[in-house]
Amino acid sequence: MSNPRLIVLAGPLKGKIFDLTDDEVLFGRESSSRISLADLSTSRRHCKIQRDADGFVLTDLDSFNGTVVNGLPIKERRLEHGDRITVGSSHFLFQLHDQELFAKEESSGQVQVDESRSFSQDTIRIGQEDLSLLRPEKQQRGKSRLVNDLNALLQISQTINSIRSLDELQRQLLEMIFEVAPAQRGAILLADGKTTLDEFASTFGWDRKDGAQTTVRISRAIINQVLSAGEAILSNNILESEAFGKNESLMVLQTRALLAVPIILMGRKLGVIYLSTSDATARFDEDHLQLVSAIAGIAAVALENVRQLEWLENENRRLTEEINIERSMVGEGKRMRDVYQFIAKVAPTDSTVLIRGESGTGKELAASSIHQNSSRAGKPFVAINCAALTETLLESELFGHEKGAFTGAVAQKKGKFEVADGGTIFLDELGEMSLVLQAKLLRVLQEQQFERVGGTRPLKVDVRLIAATNRDLESAIKDGSFRQDLYYRLNVVSLKLPGLRERREDIPLLANYFATKYANKCKRPVRGIAPEARALLTTYDWPGNVRELENAIERAIVLGSTDLIRPEDLPEAVLETEAETPSAEISIANYHETIKETKKQLIVKAIAQSDGNITEAARLLGVQANYLHRLISNLNLREAIKK
Repeated sequence: MSNPRLIVLAGPLKGKIFDLTDDEVLFGRESSSRISLADLSTSRRHCKIQRDADGFVLTDLDSFNGTVVNGLPIKERRLEHGDRITVGSSHFLFQLHDQELFAKEESSGQVQVDESRSFSQDTIRIGQEDLSLLRPEKQQRGKSRLVNDLNALLQISQTINSIRSLDELQRQLLEMIFEVAPAQRGAILLADGKTTLDEFASTFGWDRKDGAQTTVRISRAIINQVLSAGEAILSNNILESEAFGKNESLMVLQTRALLAVPIILMGRKLGVIYLSTSDATARFDEDHLQLVSAIAGIAAVALENVRQLEWLENENRRLTEEINIERSMVGEGKRMRDVYQFIAKVAPTDSTVLIRGESGTGKELAASSIHQNSSRAGKPFVAINCAALTETLLESELFGHEKGAFTGAVAQKKGKFEVADGGTIFLDELGEMSLVLQAKLLRVLQEQQFERVGGTRPLKVDVRLIAATNRDLESAIKDGSFRQDLYYRLNVVSLKLPGLRERREDIPLLANYFATKYANKCKRPVRGIAPEARALLTTYDWPGNVRELENAIERAIVLGSTDLIRPEDLPEAVLETEAETPSAEISIANYHETIKETKKQLIVKAIAQSDGNITEAARLLGVQANYLHRLISNLNLREAIKK
């Protein structure tokens, strides 16, 4: 790895770059932190990056607001090149090596660089001020060759501006250069504005005989001279040159002549066009040098445009992923890692998937993730809740209807199966579907065809079915409310999503994720979740699972009045309701009961001391008055405080 660093994209330190040379880098509000952030949304000791033999590991230090990587909250994560890190209001880009404008570092045409540093002193070098194909003295040469060169330039300019792929652009450039210059081998090397080519942004080699199948060897000394000085170089006496005799690549290939010109755009050096030949009868002349230099000038704009286009496409893809991050699943515990592994295995197939789990566990998110990681990702993902519609409406929604099929059917309508053709259809709460519709669904699964309501013509579709239910289908089969043959068709592969109480280690991550989401949505500055509130969230059983947790955090953001989510901001159910506790946890139940009784005594005593003034009693207890009112109601203390 080379030049590991953090680039600050947003926040108080925007624009700064931190080299990761230390074994540990601490983030936080403390002035002693390596990356000190004057930001209230950042904890004093927020997170740290540690270096080990395998790279860099980012660890959250139980911060209020959490640490986010690529849109997802993390506890600990091994960083990869290009990761986006969010700490409070600051955004960082992690780089293991220098960032390029486009994704590919190697092209199909391979280039090998010879490290010999010497080059001939009698080599012709021409600066940019002397490079002009149409200078008056140059027009005295043969008119026929001038016309040919101008035609070549015209053809190149017309061709290259329609190419959108960097590899294809470089290939066609070299092919067209070979038509006007006696080169056997050529290469285009892009350096992204650097003054030396110690690391190439992109390389593409081309051989007149073998195309991109042969590795093209080049001289680093010549390339660096062209790039650093901005000079074009031409030499026809390589083998006779004592200096070049030390250059292994040139000697091995019996290179007799070479030509190299810089690619320059608005004074910025983008790279080099490098040509060579072993043919003793072939020579490069100054006219070739002028022509290839002119081609480089034209190509510079096209190369830069294609690079920018590829960068924009990559950036658009990244931003699209960030926009869709709310469709992602959050969790790092063992149960969720098992879910991720299942999705990774089943997604590339076309198998029907049955997702089981309680309400609010994220069954639709799992289905969407399966679709997005499948070969059908570019096609529609259509979801429908089977429990939300009556039998008649559900049939019409699934299969569509013909005009006049029933009262109100004033036009033909496509059903969800037609809309999802080529993609994935997700049927939520499938266990609520009637037996009649179950039979029709079975036909679709068996024959991949159906008829619209009121139609007579069968329609064929290619869809992948993912179904979900929170019902016990085996019991439904026994009582006759679910077809056994449909069950076997659906239960090809089955995924069980764990309830939130089965993965409590993920609750803080989810809570921080929702807190950030709704703080941004409601435009409220929230630093995070107080430890007392976090403890309550972790111990509550969440019968409504992730959906209930999300609603609880949204409520806390909307109703809260401080920059932290505190216990009094949470729903009464989280604060006061005790879950049924197994006998093995009697001590915990006793503990909670003791806490509840202590609360009652403290409240009664505070109200007595304040002569019944609730506001004064709240001040004595250190809580808000509206929270104290809720406690009095939830603990049934109305009668006690009247006495």
